[in-house]
Amino acid sequence: MPGFVRLSPEPFLTALTLASILLAWYAVARFRLVSELFVPHPASVWQTFVEIATEGYRGGTLLHHLLDSLYRVVIGFLLAVVTAVPLGLAIGYSSKVQAVFDPIIEFYRPLPPLAYYTLLVIWLGIENESKIALLYLAAFPPLSVSAMAGVKGVTAERIQGARSLGASRWQVFRYVVFPSTLPDIFTGMRVSIGFTYTTLVAAEMVAATSGIGWMVLDASKFLRSDVIFMGNIVMGLTGIGLDRLIRTAERRVVPWKGKA
Repeated sequence: MPGFVRLSPEPFLTALTLASILLAWYAVARFRLVSELFVPHPASVWQTFVEIATEGYRGGTLLHHLLDSLYRVVIGFLLAVVTAVPLGLAIGYSSKVQAVFDPIIEFYRPLPPLAYYTLLVIWLGIENESKIALLYLAAFPPLSVSAMAGVKGVTAERIQGARSLGASRWQVFRYVVFPSTLPDIFTGMRVSIGFTYTTLVAAEMVAATSGIGWMVLDASKFLRSDVIFMGNIVMGLTGIGLDRLIRTAERRVVPWKGKA
């Protein structure tokens, strides 16, 4: 039918899912199926959000705590991007580089962040340096592994085709290998920022006095489930926002992804 626009069902399904979760949460709290100590009422969580956003929590507003956490996350993540991606490319491109660095990365990659955070505190102190270092180390492995996998995934036919046209080793890397790895690198960035953000609470456990993760931990000491729920919701929404930023950059930098 001319002029008829077929609506996609995906946004409706997303909205329906979110509405169902909120309705279930409201029903549990409204009919007291679970103690409010464990599941606070949505209205109580909203009131806490407004209160902390305007009056603050333990000396800082919600924006202050959020910006402190984002500073740590973003700095650690960006430092990992500018070091892990080149190293991952080098590991994938050279077996000698892989022999040197791959065992080190594979050794510490499965380690829980709290297992070596105490060492970072001893070495770097209790200020932001140790927290950023922990987030940097958390962000590093997904980035290096994805970059390495991207290089390994480039077919030999493409490389041989470029060399047959007279391309040098550097030109092959710049015009064939590196562009081919970009989809994998951006996927690694999305995984990395998520893992970095999940490590935030661990990073703010020791001697922190600000940050959204610290606020949640501090509220747990006083059984403030409303603050805990609110903090987790804010962290989740912020994480979605960071992921969307990376996806937007990916669409601009790698417009050919999914079209081949």
